[in-house]
Amino acid sequence: MRRARWKGTKPKDRALTHHRDLLQQFFGLLIAFGALTLLYAVLGRFWPSVRGQRILRRGFWTDCVYWLWTPIVTRAFVPVAVGLAALPLVLFLGLHYATIRQGHGPLATQPVWLQAIEVFILGDFLGYWQHRLFHSAHLWRYHAVHHSSSELDWLSSVRIHPVNDVGSKLIVSVPLLVLGFNLTPVALYAPFTTFYAIMVHANLSWDLGRFRFVFASPAFHRWHHTKAAEGQDKNFAGALPLWDLIFGTFYMPRRQPTAFGIDDPMPEGFIGQMLAPFRRLTPPSP
Repeated sequence: MRRARWKGTKPKDRALTHHRDLLQQFFGLLIAFGALTLLYAVLGRFWPSVRGQRILRRGFWTDCVYWLWTPIVTRAFVPVAVGLAALPLVLFLGLHYATIRQGHGPLATQPVWLQAIEVFILGDFLGYWQHRLFHSAHLWRYHAVHHSSSELDWLSSVRIHPVNDVGSKLIVSVPLLVLGFNLTPVALYAPFTTFYAIMVHANLSWDLGRFRFVFASPAFHRWHHTKAAEGQDKNFAGALPLWDLIFGTFYMPRRQPTAFGIDDPMPEGFIGQMLAPFRRLTPPSP
């Protein structure tokens, strides 16, 4: 598709089209930012987890930089990284792009809607384990950036170090592609998890009531971010608490968590946080 799009065009025209696409993406992000800010401000008035938390809370402007950086810069490397990681297996299996796009093997013979359900369940399972992996001693330094928000809301979801972001996408996407799922549900899984992550980070007291053990909620995930020892290394699942229930990491009392962040010193600014993983950080307690 990309090759056909640029075929026969001049370098100047390609550059102009590229700049126009970037501007459209930039303004789209600004519109989405405004809509989400308004939405969660209204919801937070009726169902706050932490009462009285300001919209312009601590770290707000740093997270605004992440809001633009992650989708425009970091996510541009994800398809390349996934392609390079899957390339040896693709070559070994003798696959080509059309085969990968449509899927291959027994899984690809299923209806796309069924594949989408399977991608959601398996992707969340893989996401659970990649999340636990980033809590290990060697990778915590990158994930600590995400946990450094001392005042948590929906915008905190985008505070992710590029190594953490790309690494987590690799661990989830490559197995799904190699297993033979159609590329469409695999590609749609990433934006779904992004918007779901925005919801579960929000300053909301929702625990989903009778579905609290079925789907992740703000109450569920905010306990994962608590600074209190009782909730540390709990609730790793992105959408299905089932994995935490099975592997003994589920924790969601009826009360709301109130303290967030990490014990390690973390720079307040974006550049400092980009560099922070390359200095020594104390890993979380096992």
